[in-house]
Amino acid sequence: MPSFDVVSEVDRQEVRNAVDQAQREIGTRFDFKGTDSSIEQHELVLTLRSVSEDRLAALRVVLEEKLVKRGVSLKGLDYADVEEASHNTVRQVATIKVGIGSDKAREINKLIKEKAPKGVSSQTQGESIRVTSKKRDDLQAAMAAIKAADLGIPVQFENLRN
Repeated sequence: MPSFDVVSEVDRQEVRNAVDQAQREIGTRFDFKGTDSSIEQHELVLTLRSVSEDRLAALRVVLEEKLVKRGVSLKGLDYADVEEASHNTVRQVATIKVGIGSDKAREINKLIKEKAPKGVSSQTQGESIRVTSKKRDDLQAAMAAIKAADLGIPVQFENLRN
């Protein structure tokens, strides 16, 4: 029976590359000279530091540009509040979300039941959703419905099988 999996993942190497590129650009740009701006990465948690909130906003723009260039979706990027740090600096923590939580899984399953053709079924399997149907065309219609919906998380389709 034809099936595919709906997942929400990010290529960690591409995130690391984007952070490295952003760090290099920050080091060479004139408007960041003397601001002691930096981006630190620990797994999928990014910490942005700078001297003021406007420099932090510029730092965020540089990071987002590099992430988009590397093919990382910004839908999974979750920013915390800007907070005061030591030595008159500010910092902001950005977390990259991966995996489909139970609430989003329910939302996607409901969407498939409503928008996909009859005969398409879905079930949650951990942090992914398996979608099955007797017809491959129905699966493609389900993919189109999921892509068209604004779920707030990046989704990919894997393991398309006949």
